[in-house]
Amino acid sequence: MSAVVTGKQDLGLPAIYLHLLAELLERIGVNEQALLVRVGLDPARLNSMDLRVSQAQANEFVTRAVIESGEPGLGILLARELELPLHGELGTAVMSSRSIMDVMNLVTRFLSLRAPYLSVRSQQRKDQALFILTSGLEAGSLNQFVLDAVLFGFAFMGPQLTGTTASGARILRRGPEPAHFHRFRQSIPLPVEFNAAEDAFQIPVSELGSSIQFSNEQLAASSEAQCEAALSELTRDSGFACRVRRVIETSHPFPPKLSRVAGTLFVSERTLKRRLQGEGISFQTLVDEVRLQRARELLGKTSMNLGQIADALGYADAANFTRAFKRWTDQSPSQYRQQVMPPLSLCQ
Repeated sequence: MSAVVTGKQDLGLPAIYLHLLAELLERIGVNEQALLVRVGLDPARLNSMDLRVSQAQANEFVTRAVIESGEPGLGILLARELELPLHGELGTAVMSSRSIMDVMNLVTRFLSLRAPYLSVRSQQRKDQALFILTSGLEAGSLNQFVLDAVLFGFAFMGPQLTGTTASGARILRRGPEPAHFHRFRQSIPLPVEFNAAEDAFQIPVSELGSSIQFSNEQLAASSEAQCEAALSELTRDSGFACRVRRVIETSHPFPPKLSRVAGTLFVSERTLKRRLQGEGISFQTLVDEVRLQRARELLGKTSMNLGQIADALGYADAANFTRAFKRWTDQSPSQYRQQVMPPLSLCQ
């Protein structure tokens, strides 16, 4: 079920999109929790704006989702759900832009933050502007899913931004019209043209100046700066250790065995160890880093007792967890919780 990324590092897919897909599957009668666990993904970890899922796990989940749901149009269904705030800092930058032109410039530069397997280039043909998508994935379920979600996401994004559908805009798709598409055509707010030369969003140049109804110059500048910082961090975190960490962060059961992670990344255990060693880190160190991060979250944001937290982190008992936490932080879990948790009020 591999979907090879050609010529690019695996930057991971934002976990929130797979969380939304899981919710869609539930609504159409698929046991999404069982499906996620079979793929090795932790359902409780996907509802996050910060975590990213490895390309291999995303591909397996999407492929199995299409098979078990019998719905090849899952990407179109997801596009309907993608309200702009779900796109993180890029969504905020887009919403606060001045015009459609500014929006498309942001998407062209920062799409890899949200869809790292796609790139965008702009082109003008007479009075039409084209924003052409190129995929770094081989043909397969994940490739089709991501292209559908992004291109049809453009169609649903317009009314969110301007309050209306851009006159003369359309979606272009390569290849013949899929057999399932007739079920979706009426719900898509833009015309869709198949057998086109490119996968693209096409819009009249005259529409690019259309104003965004949420425009905010100060917020636009700050959120674009956040996008720049996030892109720099994402690009910097493209090494093999980061790919391993992404698998560890979202794995179920936790912590994953080295053999499971190696299989997910399509390498041998020996190769995984060797490549991590080349980057100056070990598999166990990465597991412990994720354990510490999750321990802090559970201690600071839940009322779980130490035994429950120890179990969630893969420790035999609370004593083992406490010893590890003190080794990492020089304080006990209880001391950390008292430090970060607000005091309970006696007044009701």
